[in-house]
Amino acid sequence: MPYGTTLALAIRDVDLHVKENNKAHSTEEISTKRLIVRRGQNFQLTLHTSRQFKPDADELFFTVETGTWPSEAKGTRCVFGLGETNAKSGWTAQVQDSDNSSVTLAISSPANACVGLQTLIVKVGSQNAISKPVANLTVLFNPWCTDDSVYLQDEDERQEYVMNENGLIYRGSSDRMGPMDWDFGQFEEDMVDICLKLLDMNPKCLRDAAEDVSARCNPIYVGRVISAMINANDDRGVLVGRWSAPYSGGVAPTQWSGSVDILRQWYKKRCAPVNYGQCWVFAGVMCTVMRCLGIPCRVVTNFDSAHDTDKSLTIDSYYDENGLRAKDSRDSVWNFHVWVEAWMKRPDLSRDSTYDGWQVLDPTPQEKSTGVYCCGPCPVKAILEGHTDMKYDAPFVFAEVNADQVSWIVGEDGSERRLDTDTRTVGKNISTKAVGKNRRQDLTNNYKYSEGSERERDVFEEAVRRGDMERPILPSSLEELEELGNFPEIAMKLAEKKQAAVGEDVELTLVLHSEHQTSQELSVKVNAQAMRYTGVPDSLVWRQERDIQLQPKQDLEISIQIPYSAYGSKMLGNNSMKVSALVFSKQDLWESYLAEKNIVLEDPTLIIKAPSTCHQYMEMTVELMFHNPLDSPLRHGLLRLSGSGLVRDTMLISVPHLPADHRVRLQIPISPYRVGKHKLVANFDCSALRDIKACCDIEVLPHLVLNGNGFH
Repeated sequence: MPYGTTLALAIRDVDLHVKENNKAHSTEEISTKRLIVRRGQNFQLTLHTSRQFKPDADELFFTVETGTWPSEAKGTRCVFGLGETNAKSGWTAQVQDSDNSSVTLAISSPANACVGLQTLIVKVGSQNAISKPVANLTVLFNPWCTDDSVYLQDEDERQEYVMNENGLIYRGSSDRMGPMDWDFGQFEEDMVDICLKLLDMNPKCLRDAAEDVSARCNPIYVGRVISAMINANDDRGVLVGRWSAPYSGGVAPTQWSGSVDILRQWYKKRCAPVNYGQCWVFAGVMCTVMRCLGIPCRVVTNFDSAHDTDKSLTIDSYYDENGLRAKDSRDSVWNFHVWVEAWMKRPDLSRDSTYDGWQVLDPTPQEKSTGVYCCGPCPVKAILEGHTDMKYDAPFVFAEVNADQVSWIVGEDGSERRLDTDTRTVGKNISTKAVGKNRRQDLTNNYKYSEGSERERDVFEEAVRRGDMERPILPSSLEELEELGNFPEIAMKLAEKKQAAVGEDVELTLVLHSEHQTSQELSVKVNAQAMRYTGVPDSLVWRQERDIQLQPKQDLEISIQIPYSAYGSKMLGNNSMKVSALVFSKQDLWESYLAEKNIVLEDPTLIIKAPSTCHQYMEMTVELMFHNPLDSPLRHGLLRLSGSGLVRDTMLISVPHLPADHRVRLQIPISPYRVGKHKLVANFDCSALRDIKACCDIEVLPHLVLNGNGFH
C-alpha cells in the first residue's frame, strides 16, 4: 500500500439501540427486540467501522425501501446522503457522535412516510458502492409529531386513544346502558405483524401492491382499508358477521372479550375469516388495529341507532293490528350500534381545518360504500352541521344519529295507516370511555344539536338538501299533527316498576291519560317480543288483550307482569325484550296510539378476585365465584379467562353442572408475562345464561432477579 493511503472505510457491525429508540418512540410496549419507530421522529443507530470515520473524506449514502416493488416515483424508495435532506421524501441522516471505531447517526423519517416494514441500506464511498442492509424497521403513524396528520395535542388523550390496551364498550338500551370491558391488546408483540398482514391482504394491495403501499402514508386511506378488512364480506377479512343463533363452527359474538384471540386466529389460519362478530366485536378489533398502527382511535356506541337502507333519512316501522312488530321492514332502529372514531386531518375536504378531528369509521358490514362493505372516514363535524355531501358515507352516518322514525299500522288487507312521526328518538346517549377514567363520556352534542331545537331541524333540512334526497311529506311537529286532525288526545307511557334480573318476572306499568271530553272505550293490546339488538324481532314472548273504559282527564294504570317461564328460553342470545302497547278507540278505529319499552335484563353477578399487583413470570392465583340464581340446574358451563399481558392464550374451564341455588368457586393459576397495568376478563356461558362477564385490574411489576442475597 502506498505511503499515506487511507484504508477504505468498512462497516463491521450495527447497533440499532432498540431499547432506547423504542422507548423514545413509545413503542417499547410492543417490543424491545426489534426496531419500531414513529414517523417524523429521528432514531439512533451506531455503525461499528474498520477505522475512524472522517467526515471530510468518507461518504455515506442511504436507501430506505418498503414494499415488494419500491419506487422513488411512488415514494416507497428514497436515496439520500449524509447531512442532506432528500427534497422529495424528507429522509435525513446526521452524525451524532464518533470515535476510533464507530459513528452514531440520527436517521429521521418524514412525517408523511409510508407506514409498514422498511429496509435501511448503507453504501460507503459512493452511490455505486456495494450496499449493506443495516436495519429492518417498522414505521408507524406518530400522534406525537406536530407535522403528522394524526397529531393529537393532548398527552392524556394520546395515552387513552393510542397507548391504552383496555377499554369499555357500551351496550344495552338508551335508558339501560352498561359498559363491557374489552381487551384491545394492541401491544402484544405479534399484533404489529398481524396488522401489517391485514393491510397486505386487502384487495387493493393484491391488485396493485406498489400503488397500495405508496398510499399507506395517508391515514384516510389506511382507515378505509381497515374498515373493509375487519369484516370478511368481500375480501379475506377478519370476521364473519352473524346476528342470530346458531353460531355453530365458531364463537358466539357475545363470548368475545378482546381482539387478540380473533386477530391471532385469523393470522394463524392463513387469513381465513373468524366466526363470528357483531358490531361491538368489529369495532373492538378495528380499534386494536388502528391503535397498533399509531392512529388515535376510540370505540363509540350510538343508542337507538337507525339503519337507513334507502337514504331517505326516514325509518319506517310496521305493526300489525295486534301490535306485533313486522319482521320484513328493510329499515330498522338498533337498540345500539357501535363504530369507531379515528383522529386525523382531512385536507381532501377543505383547505382549512373545517373537517379535521374525529372521523367515523364503521367496519360492521351494513351497506356498501363505493362497492365495498366499509364506512368512512366521515367527519363528525360534517354530521353535526348536516353536510351530507362530504365523503365518506355522510348520509348513512347522519341517518344513524338523526333520522326521523315513522310508525305504521298494516291492516289485514295490506293497507297502511300512519301511527306516529317521531323526530327525537333516533340517536341517543352517544357514548365512549372517558379519558383516563372507567366511566362514560357523552358525545351526543358532537353529532347533533339538541333534539327539538330549531337548529336541529334546520340541520336536518340541510342534510336533506345537501344529500339530494327526496324528503317524504310527513308531519314533524305537534302543530302540524293538530292541523291534520291527529293531535294525540290520549297519552301513554310504559315504565318498569323495577329493573328485572334474569330469572325474575318482568313487572311494568302502562299509564293512560285522556284529553277527550267524554269517556272512551278502548282496546288495549300488549305484546312482548324477544329482540335482537339490531331491532329485528325474534319471537313472541307474551301477549295480553283487554278492553277498558278511560275517563276524561284521568289517569288509568294497568299492571303488566311477564313471567320468567314465558321469556327465559326465548331470551337466550337476544339482547332485549320489546314491550309494545297498542291502543285502539272503539268509537273510531282510525284513532290508535302506541307506546314501547325496551327491557334489558340484569345479569347475575360473576365475581373475580386477584391480587392488585404481581411480578412478571411469577405464578399467581385468580379466584372466580358464581351463584346459580335459577330454580333449575345450569349445564354445559364454560368459563373463558383472557387478558393481554396476563394470559398468553385464552383459558377454557369447564363447569359441566351447577345445581339450582348453588355456588361454584374456582381457583386458577396464571403467570403474567408483560410489565404494566392489565385487565383480566372472565366470561361465563351455559345452557340457560349467556355470557356473564367480570373483570379485575392487575399491575404487573418487573420480574424479581435472584442474586447471592436472594431476590431483588
